[in-house]
Amino acid sequence: MTGPRGSVIAGWRIEFEVPERALAVFAAALDGLAEAVATVEVAGSCAWRVEAFANQAPDPAGLALALELAAAASGLPVPAPSIHAVPAIDWVAANYREFPPVQAGRYFIHGSHWRGSSPPGSIQLRIDAATAFGSGEHATTRGCLLALDRLQRRLRLRHVLDLGCGTGILGLAAARTWHCPTLGVDIDPVAVKVAGANARANGLARWVRMAVSRGFANPAIRRRGPYDLILANVLARPLMRLARPLARRLAPGGHAVLSGLLASQERQVLAAQRMQGLTLQTRIAIDGWHTLVVRRAPRRLRAD
Repeated sequence: MTGPRGSVIAGWRIEFEVPERALAVFAAALDGLAEAVATVEVAGSCAWRVEAFANQAPDPAGLALALELAAAASGLPVPAPSIHAVPAIDWVAANYREFPPVQAGRYFIHGSHWRGSSPPGSIQLRIDAATAFGSGEHATTRGCLLALDRLQRRLRLRHVLDLGCGTGILGLAAARTWHCPTLGVDIDPVAVKVAGANARANGLARWVRMAVSRGFANPAIRRRGPYDLILANVLARPLMRLARPLARRLAPGGHAVLSGLLASQERQVLAAQRMQGLTLQTRIAIDGWHTLVVRRAPRRLRAD
């Protein structure tokens, strides 16, 4: 995709500010318009900034309607969004400038530009976001890493699936922790390419494979399953829509780490999982975002 004067565009950023009480409504309104949504508290203000990233230029009429409906539901004026094209070269530069090392439990994530030393006993990963989402800074990614840290103490895994892998950070963390075959899939071919490069940079290519897939559609997902662990850091609506195929691909006794949902969306997301026989094991809350660990019941032994 190209922008003004032929510059290469990685995507489009949508930004606007709303009160904290309306975050869930406005974030949900952007589900069908953006691939990722984040919220950031505005320093020295009571407002929060909603930041959304879309692969394609947003439809002005569709965006305006979504904001009008969210504003009406919240009893607020319609916010005035700013829409910016994100040049790919600027995205990489911003990644280097703004991506400090991140620690979540024992995981220590840094970019290739970092030259410091990792904390003793940490599990280290080098992740370059480039044009894909996932540097470890966002609350949803940190929540997933903390969930992995807790699961590591009591699980032995044979097969892992990272659904909506982005840069591959979660699948790579699992592969490094358990040394088991891991499949990462994403709807975005660029993300898959970046994730593959990160796997090679971390010496994990022997364990990790990446593929393009819309949800569970790629046949490789079926061939390599069932999975002892499925990682899905996406958004609330996809988590609900994909609950059935996710449960089918989990091995008996298997766990799934679900994130990308606001606290207000947990009830709906969890209800969809429970309808498929999955039960909540752990909840991790960070900055208004929730990460859920759910489990499929183990296979019952037949009585003699």
